[in-house]
Amino acid sequence: MLLRYSFLLSLGVLLLASCQANNPSVAGAADLDAVVSSPADLTPAIGTTEDRLTFVDSLFKGGEQYKNFNRLKELFPSYTISASPTPYVFASGVNLSLPAEYAFAGADKSSAALLEETHTSALLVIQDGKIRYENYWLTGGEDVNWMSFSAGKSFVSALIGIAIDDGLIESVETPITRYVPELLGSAYDGVRIKDVLQMSSGARWNEDYSDPNSDIMRYGRIWAGSGSGSFDAFTATLVREREPGTYNYYNSTDTQALGMLVQRATGMTLSAYTQQELWHPLGMEHDAYWITDKVGMEMAAGGMQVVARDYAKLGQLYLQQGQWQGQQIVSAEWVADSLLADSAHLQADAHPEYPLGYGYQWWLPVSAEGEFAALGVYNQVVYVNPAKNLVIVKLSANPSYGLTNEDASYREFETFEFMRAIGASL
Repeated sequence: MLLRYSFLLSLGVLLLASCQANNPSVAGAADLDAVVSSPADLTPAIGTTEDRLTFVDSLFKGGEQYKNFNRLKELFPSYTISASPTPYVFASGVNLSLPAEYAFAGADKSSAALLEETHTSALLVIQDGKIRYENYWLTGGEDVNWMSFSAGKSFVSALIGIAIDDGLIESVETPITRYVPELLGSAYDGVRIKDVLQMSSGARWNEDYSDPNSDIMRYGRIWAGSGSGSFDAFTATLVREREPGTYNYYNSTDTQALGMLVQRATGMTLSAYTQQELWHPLGMEHDAYWITDKVGMEMAAGGMQVVARDYAKLGQLYLQQGQWQGQQIVSAEWVADSLLADSAHLQADAHPEYPLGYGYQWWLPVSAEGEFAALGVYNQVVYVNPAKNLVIVKLSANPSYGLTNEDASYREFETFEFMRAIGASL
């Protein structure tokens, strides 16, 4: 199994029985109010625990997930991140016709087939800050919130940069446990924030499906809402396997630890800090939603639900070195550091089975044009090409995703070539 999917892909294996077991799960967490002030109103889930279990069980089995990814705020409890009172609307540019074909693996491939076969719900192309192409299919739409999965990790990274700019976090060299003492004695004890950002914490990840108390089984129960624990308490149970800062192992619990860091350093929920520091300053046009556990902790690893144009604004912000409408939202230094694989273990050739570099929760394709991307399972993509002054958002529900370990299922490198063909056509 590809290392970058060792977390969320595995949830499709949980099955309903994993949540009906009588074995103990993670211990309960302290009341959220003990660590954050004035949390936003938590909207209870409309769906039942059984509904959530059914959804988790349906993942990576070839089903039509476009029927689910547009409505997860109904199934899971979530915070609302309110739209900006002064929304920013991208101007319209010259209409773009998508290239009919793109080259991949020595063959010419059909753009229309890629969009259809990956159950694309939204495709948005922005060049020079103007919309050149925008289209929606299936259950997508201009005002439809779509599940981020791991594309949401890049929002968490931006929050940490802002908190450093605000003086709430000293630096990435600081041990994360200075701010999150609950992680003392865990895999994260004394680990630099930088190493957690770069998925190099050294934490062990246990995927033993025969053990109801393995990491993946315990996490799945918390996400589905059938366990008694919390994301935070779960994160504190991980143990160290490798020396921090020496090996890039994609583990979404690292991002959950970063979410804890933002909460403890700011005294706000992730959602409230996002609303204050990103949603309102960037003029986000629509409310967003962030899935939580039972005690109100956000699923930092990938629980955001955002519309396509607002996803694009994060890419545009980083394209503009952190500036937005004359305001420096996050420092240019943070943006530059976030898009740099600054150690050998972060380079694209460190994991030949998935040859992308890694920065601060951003993926770095091998590129002469400085490309970078936020990626989530099922083909959620925020792609940025600085050389073309280009941002592309693709929201999808690829039914083949995870069925095999080949790119023929994932289609991520193929999607990059499609997006490069768009750039070449401009």
